[in-house]
Amino acid sequence: MSRLTYLLKKITSVLFSLSLIFITLSVQANSSFELATSTQTIVVDGQLDEAVWKNATKMQLSFENRPGEGTPAPVKTEVYLFENGQSLNIAIKAFDPHPEKIRASLRDRDELWDDDNVGIVIDTFNDKRSGYEFFVNALGAQADMRMKDSNGWDEDDSWDAIWDSAGRITKYGYVVEMSIPFNALRFPKRDGSLTWNIALMRNYPRDTRTQFANYKRDRNIKCNICQFDQLIGFKHIKQGNNFQLTPTLTISRADKKPNVPGAWDNGKVKADPGVDVRWGISQDMVLNATLNPDFSQVEADAGQLDINNTFSLFFPEKRPFFLDGASYFDTSSFNLVHTRNIAEPDYGLKLTGKSNDHSYGLMVTNDKDTAFLIPGNQGSSIATLGEKSNVMIARYKKDVGERSNVGVLITHRDATDYNNTVTSIDGDYWFSQADSIRYQMSYSDSENPDTVQDDFDLDKNQQGNAISLGYAHKTRDYNIRVDYRNVSKDFRADLGFFTKVDYQKIIIGGRRKWFGDKDDVLTQWGYFGDWDKTYDQDGNLLEEEYELHGNIQGPMQLYSNFGAVTRKRLYNDVYFDESQFLAFAKVTPLSGLTASAFTRFGTQIDFANTQLGHIFAIVPNIRWDVNQHLSIRASHDLTLLNVQGQRLFTANQSDVRFSYQFDMRSKLKLVLQYTDIERTLSLYDPEDDLDKNSKSFATQLIYSYKINPQTLFFVGYSDGGFQDDDLTRLERDKRTIFTKFSYAWQI
Repeated sequence: MSRLTYLLKKITSVLFSLSLIFITLSVQANSSFELATSTQTIVVDGQLDEAVWKNATKMQLSFENRPGEGTPAPVKTEVYLFENGQSLNIAIKAFDPHPEKIRASLRDRDELWDDDNVGIVIDTFNDKRSGYEFFVNALGAQADMRMKDSNGWDEDDSWDAIWDSAGRITKYGYVVEMSIPFNALRFPKRDGSLTWNIALMRNYPRDTRTQFANYKRDRNIKCNICQFDQLIGFKHIKQGNNFQLTPTLTISRADKKPNVPGAWDNGKVKADPGVDVRWGISQDMVLNATLNPDFSQVEADAGQLDINNTFSLFFPEKRPFFLDGASYFDTSSFNLVHTRNIAEPDYGLKLTGKSNDHSYGLMVTNDKDTAFLIPGNQGSSIATLGEKSNVMIARYKKDVGERSNVGVLITHRDATDYNNTVTSIDGDYWFSQADSIRYQMSYSDSENPDTVQDDFDLDKNQQGNAISLGYAHKTRDYNIRVDYRNVSKDFRADLGFFTKVDYQKIIIGGRRKWFGDKDDVLTQWGYFGDWDKTYDQDGNLLEEEYELHGNIQGPMQLYSNFGAVTRKRLYNDVYFDESQFLAFAKVTPLSGLTASAFTRFGTQIDFANTQLGHIFAIVPNIRWDVNQHLSIRASHDLTLLNVQGQRLFTANQSDVRFSYQFDMRSKLKLVLQYTDIERTLSLYDPEDDLDKNSKSFATQLIYSYKINPQTLFFVGYSDGGFQDDDLTRLERDKRTIFTKFSYAWQI
């Protein structure tokens, strides 16, 4: 061993030891609370009239952690907690000197973030890496999430639990009551007391959005959970009956027009029964199973313009079976599991769990409509097989030390003369409080049927590698990062969202930020940017890019970032120089009204004709809570591209959503989507066979009644249509009416 290597190892060891000491001291400085225990149950109504609250564990939210940094909270918040063996019960009194300014509306699940709200974050495994979040607004609307804190605070609101809440506005502020069953949580099985890390939080949206908590946050410590207070107790808690059976029934009829204009071809009424099972085998292991599932989406995706774009669009997963425990299949750098690729399964089986430092997930299902991405370095396409495939996904991850981890993922999909298998190793290694390395190495092996070989000019067999390696230095005021990626030409991840291959890329970037004092107009400001360079696997330059952005936060909950990007880019064997200015701003000028807009303009490639053009795009959005019942969400995307001094295309897309919440359970929602694209055909190749004017629309009307995320009723109608150069007006060509029932039996 060289002396230099020896010295480097010693320095790293000392830095790592100092970081552990620093974390330990910070944890020891936090407060510990003994959790009160009672056999009494409560009525969750926001009244707090049960005697048990008088003997509950009491805490206060004494600190402002945003935008302040552990400064005294300007308003008072009291919290009371106790457990009764079946659930954790929480009451929060949020005092307000001006109750008339409280912002709250009747909300659907996970939509309360513009309101006054309070909640709790719970690390049940005491591993300071992950936890559960439960929040309630001033009227009792719920939000729940899983969160991770291994490399920054990362939240997943797709997770849903069954729990109770209520809220009411009072003359002194508002009060919230929550009851979280232990069978909604996962925690270690252990004799004696448990220690949970907890944070109680209050979001206070006024001119500035402020957050209060029971702990004093230090931004120099990158770990958030290790700064939480500790709640000790839970000696006799039980998960109780943790077997949930949810039968479902979906009835629908879909009509279409074979010729437009023309007569309707009315579809048959389909009745699809199904069943979902969720079994908590133990406190830390859950089995999900489904037969003949209804995997149709209830609500339409947000509109996205797909013009002058060579890569496939991303749409998020929304289906309950896939969402429960989805985070167990995440990897550090690559999106190798995107379950929306599994379009139409007959069944599904999934096991997820965590035991001490070990977490794991296994999923087995099939797909009657097999499709997957064929990636390239300048675009991607979609291949369809028209037959059933089998799917298996397995994930294992081990926590190492205070914050590091290492994991393995295997995905497999196969059909007749087709298979795709991906094996991956990934992880994070923290060698000081500020310094970390993130890595992932993946290998794929694919066999392509004749149709895929012919359609995409592929070999029968493909093998490829994908490597990602990144270093980051993160502090309170700045961070620096260096990332390297190398993806071979034949790498494929058919169960993931992996659109680009055949490249090597290096990125060097960083960020600097400042925090305002109490009386400053701006609460935070800074700048960030990077340089990156990309080659294909033959050594040809694909892109070299420089970008620099600034950002500010201030009054009226203002957030804005703005900057410029310039790049040299290869497309279709021609190099182009692109330069663009980009800006985004979001502001809440009035209670219940939020407006935002994104814009970019400059030079951009016209991919259809391999030439440089001038682009202008603007995307305004508005969110308006008209009153406690009615809300409106509207967005519009306008994109213009000029070439050779003429307008190549003008694209408009609108997405408007009206929602009327009768009460916390009952809601009516209307979705309107419209797209209008106008082209100058003389500027296109005639062989492209494009329409001068193309329009499309989609509407959806849904009534829903939800007792909880699994016990619900839907009835709805949707339709859509288009207009091209052969039609004189918009014509409908599809329509669907549907209803769904499901009921969760907890046995």
